[in-house]
Amino acid sequence: MLQVNIHEAKTNLSRLIKQAINGEPFIIAKSGKPMVTVRAYEPPLNPAVRIGFLKGTIKVPDDFDSMGQKEISSLFGSYE
Repeated sequence: MLQVNIHEAKTNLSRLIKQAINGEPFIIAKSGKPMVTVRAYEPPLNPAVRIGFLKGTIKVPDDFDSMGQKEISSLFGSYE
């Protein structure tokens, strides 16, 4: 795998990114010590779509705001 120093990476970043996209990852080093590996981004195969994933499976009762009001009042007293 190609290793370049930080200065060379900054100077040739566009070319290095093109190489990484074409399947040639590279290492950026500082004073000869490897610091990071740069490779093309690979999106997940099945990205999890979370928003709205339960739509249509849960029904909120019309009296949701007053559910259990009697039980709560008997435990904690009336809030009115």
